Amino acid sequence: MRLGIVSDTHGYYDPELDDVLAPCDLILHAGDVGGDGKILDRLAEIAPVHAVWGNVDGRYIRERTEEHARFQAGGMRIWMTHIGGHPKRWAKGIGPALRSEWPDIFVCGHSHILRVERVPSLGGMLYINPGAAGRQGFHQVRTCLRLRVEGGKAMDAEVIHLGERHVAEKGIGS
Repeated sequence: MRLGIVSDTHGYYDPELDDVLAPCDLILHAGDVGGDGKILDRLAEIAPVHAVWGNVDGRYIRERTEEHARFQAGGMRIWMTHIGGHPKRWAKGIGPALRSEWPDIFVCGHSHILRVERVPSLGGMLYINPGAAGRQGFHQVRTCLRLRVEGGKAMDAEVIHLGERHVAEKGIGS
């Protein structure tokens, strides 16, 4: 199974996402979708979508999504929210919730900073922030990820730099 992971589109749908996400079985959008939901509709034309709302999302997006989404995909427990912080500084309430029952994969957005790492103190949980796929924000490079999951294990992550068609593959082990 291949997951496509995006965040912080802020109302901008990069046409490259059509090709980048085409091989994906499931697309995750970690919030700040922006706009009226057309981005979610367009992503759903490629593959099923799980999405959460972010701090810039209005009523229409919030009615279609959740603040926190917990689900399983490829035999892995996934928790996705928009404002999650990061392993050295979790957002309010996230750290205690993760320590009480950590998922296999934790996905968040908000910072516009691409980050993928294992968190040994949380059972080797995989932390993913795909950066920002939209044009709004301070980020220099727009990014998204593809993650391969096999047999209940995350096998590799591919970082895609939108606008440059550059893919950097990173083995993440099990």
